[in-house]
Amino acid sequence: MTAPLSGLTILDLTHVLAGPFCSTILSDLGASVIKVERPGTGDDTRAFPPFVDGESAYFSALNAGKRSIALDLKSAPDRAIFDRLLGRCDVLLENFRPGVMDRLGYAWETLHARHPRLIYGAVSGFGHTGPDAAKPAYDMVVQARGGVMSITGEEGGPPVRVGASIGDIVAGMYLAHGVLAALYALEKTGKGAKVDIGMLDAQLAIQEHSLAITTATGTPPGPTGARHPTITPFSTFRASDGFFVIAAGNDALFRRLCDTLPLPLADDPRFATNAARCENVHLLKRLIEAVTLGQTAAQWISTLDAAGIPTGRVQTMAEALRDPQILARNMVLPITPRPGGPAFMASGNPIKMSTLPDPTTRSAAPLLDGDRKAILDWLDKSPD
Repeated sequence: MTAPLSGLTILDLTHVLAGPFCSTILSDLGASVIKVERPGTGDDTRAFPPFVDGESAYFSALNAGKRSIALDLKSAPDRAIFDRLLGRCDVLLENFRPGVMDRLGYAWETLHARHPRLIYGAVSGFGHTGPDAAKPAYDMVVQARGGVMSITGEEGGPPVRVGASIGDIVAGMYLAHGVLAALYALEKTGKGAKVDIGMLDAQLAIQEHSLAITTATGTPPGPTGARHPTITPFSTFRASDGFFVIAAGNDALFRRLCDTLPLPLADDPRFATNAARCENVHLLKRLIEAVTLGQTAAQWISTLDAAGIPTGRVQTMAEALRDPQILARNMVLPITPRPGGPAFMASGNPIKMSTLPDPTTRSAAPLLDGDRKAILDWLDKSPD
């Protein structure tokens, strides 16, 4: 099998999370990633804890299998190397604030004129246009400004940031989508394209129910805790030993849930339709929990699984990493350490394709500037 992006080379100027998350996706699909880092310090995440033998587990998990070269793009010798790399690479990724690449002499228009097939992927807080394009942003800023924090947390409580850094991660995913679309267009037109992703844009794009509720009713939704705001029952419920989830997403599943618990509610007008259940969501939760508190989560999950009702335990990350389904899908992988280097773990590739080998290990993340000689040798083997 040949990975779909085999033979593609990514020149990756990005750091921290959004851009590296994108280049990891492209790497998982077979692309070779050359990570260009600041001399001396490298990617900020090299300094993020936790550490094993002085190396960051965060950096290692996010940059496994990539190669590193340290270049100062204000230095003439390093710029010369970078210019040669631009001539050999298919995709350039950057996540600087808008204007930085222009000041360095690498604006999209300049690069497109020199390298018409090059795809230029950029991710920033607010994108390259609009009144706030030049403002700095982090994950929490766009979660707050994009409305995500206003619907996260418990009803009546303060705004809460989503635990995963979805401001960065979702933007990185959209950047990967844009790059793949640009690669497809390149095959038809022979011309590269600029892909401009704003983290704030991406936060708005993922809020399907919040946008629909606000535009249809004129009233923005507030936080609803674990439950879905427009589907009921679709939430966490208490068992005798902890929490589990029930997701009865339609009337047929609700009727089956009532038969399974058992609760004589399927024909009750307060709960007979999803709209009615949403109106009486708090009462329904109390009635269900009056039953579910009588057994353990494992017992309920077994019972509901047998009935074909979507359910699952609320797991810690440690429990998730031992989950047989997750392990069966090669989603927890050891990172093969360098000789004498520390051992780390990383997530696997969630994109499963019949033509894509599914790895059972990951290569080690690079040392800062650790691949300079190999990269320069690669440049020397082919004409510029």
